[in-house]
Amino acid sequence: MKPERLTAFSDGVIAIVITIMVLELKVPHGADLTAVAAMLPVFLSYVLSFVYVAIYWNNHHHLMQACVHVDGGILWANMHLLFWLSLIPFATGWMGENHFASIPTSLYGAALLMPAVAYFILQHTIIRHHGRQSVIARAIGADHKGKLSAAFYAAGMIVALFMPWLAGALYALVALMWVIPDRRIEKALAESRRADADEVR
Repeated sequence: MKPERLTAFSDGVIAIVITIMVLELKVPHGADLTAVAAMLPVFLSYVLSFVYVAIYWNNHHHLMQACVHVDGGILWANMHLLFWLSLIPFATGWMGENHFASIPTSLYGAALLMPAVAYFILQHTIIRHHGRQSVIARAIGADHKGKLSAAFYAAGMIVALFMPWLAGALYALVALMWVIPDRRIEKALAESRRADADEVR
């Protein structure tokens, strides 16, 4: 099976996730800045989650570019990722509505950790299907950045129980690490195309 159908379905689910999150932004009951200020925690949690979902969409796009064909294992690994992404709006809303309280902020860390684990599983399912010498295997390598991100999420979950603001800072730091698109797969694909062109010549 070609990856285009999987990509199209994933794009649709991610678009719905973003839509659900923005629906949590209710219109303030008041016409002064105080009413708007009361919405600030909800807005900040939305912005952070929007950035995270955008990062996943961006990296998923690059991942699928290196995927030549998919099998059942890849389909289920992708659905596993989408399941955890679909729970981000709930964690976002709970954290924002409760002004970054300890338990909701810790749960938000779990809502970030599980998609990271699911993405790791998806990557390795694709690598297993395409082989250790494939373009995607060479591009991903040891994936130090992904492992570091998961460690920060886990640390944030614990820190949130005592200092929620510090946990929020950790979550934002990881987002900043990923805001610049991951170019590993693009570079590997470009090198592969150049190698194929050289062989043709």
